[in-house]
Amino acid sequence: MNTSENRFIVWVDDLDDNAISIAGSKVARLGELRKMGIKVPDGFVVTTDAFYMFMKSNDLEKQISQKVQLITDANDLDQVETISEKIRHLIEVSEIPDDLCNAIKNSYQELSFKCSDINLPTAVRSSATGEDSADSSFAGQFDTYLGVTGRQRLVESVRKCWASLFTSRALSYRLKNNLSHENSPMAVGILQLVHARVSGVAFSIHPVTGSKDRMVIEGNWGWGEAVVQGVVTPDHIEVGKTDMRLLEHQIADKQIVSAFDYAEGMVIERKMPKLFREAPILTEEEITTICKTVKTIEDKYNYPVDVEWVVGKNRREGDPVTIVQTRPETVHSNEENESASNKWDPVAYATKYAFKG
Repeated sequence: MNTSENRFIVWVDDLDDNAISIAGSKVARLGELRKMGIKVPDGFVVTTDAFYMFMKSNDLEKQISQKVQLITDANDLDQVETISEKIRHLIEVSEIPDDLCNAIKNSYQELSFKCSDINLPTAVRSSATGEDSADSSFAGQFDTYLGVTGRQRLVESVRKCWASLFTSRALSYRLKNNLSHENSPMAVGILQLVHARVSGVAFSIHPVTGSKDRMVIEGNWGWGEAVVQGVVTPDHIEVGKTDMRLLEHQIADKQIVSAFDYAEGMVIERKMPKLFREAPILTEEEITTICKTVKTIEDKYNYPVDVEWVVGKNRREGDPVTIVQTRPETVHSNEENESASNKWDPVAYATKYAFKG
């Protein structure tokens, strides 16, 4: 590996929480989890150095700053969206320098070989350095692309992730909170797409009531995109944190599934096969395994977390589940009041928290 690749590409095996400045919090944490013995996908990160190099080579920083300054009201959604579209287009039509482009393509080939898959499907995940900190959350404001195959499509998805630093939601959030995109450069994770039998999100505290003695799991067959788009109501499970006792298990009528389309080379939404719709997605053993893993992560960071998990197609009883993302739970983690409304709205919940970039 040449010097430029060392600057632009770092493998998950070589990351930990000290690497947030180059890998972003999302992917850096995966490296930390792997060092803890928790199962995470294989992959690499296109570093913030690569992002800076791309921006500089296309003279984008000045152009973007000028456009951001045109926003006079962060609450004017039409104005923010107009500027967002212009900035994202500017990035998406800019050229990635050859040495960086080749570094990404070569690393994808290496990852494909490591996973014994000639055309490996990947998850291309944004990973900004200021994302998902304990005192602020950009959850849902940046892009993720599931099922990306092939070197050229991978490079295009990386560029789209860079552009998602300037979604209308992210622009508005930064302006309202007096933050600058210059202090939150975008890394991009390229991760093996785990062949999901079921997937979902788990909270180490109750995300609605803030109750710290309950853990909550939400999930669906396949991947989680149908949940995030609000087109499916996921199964809902509550577990006692101290004894791992199953307290509640709501099995939803799940009409839509996110599945991998091998012809298109991407994850798509389709109708759920009838036999799966009202079938529980998880066994008690799988529920316990997920909760124990989430509890281990919470103990590590000493604050409540939400965790995205995947049960792989070939997982057997006793095997670990795969963790694809973890971040601080920022709604109730700093609240002492646990008397919030007990009303549960799974679609609204999932849209706000689960499976977002």
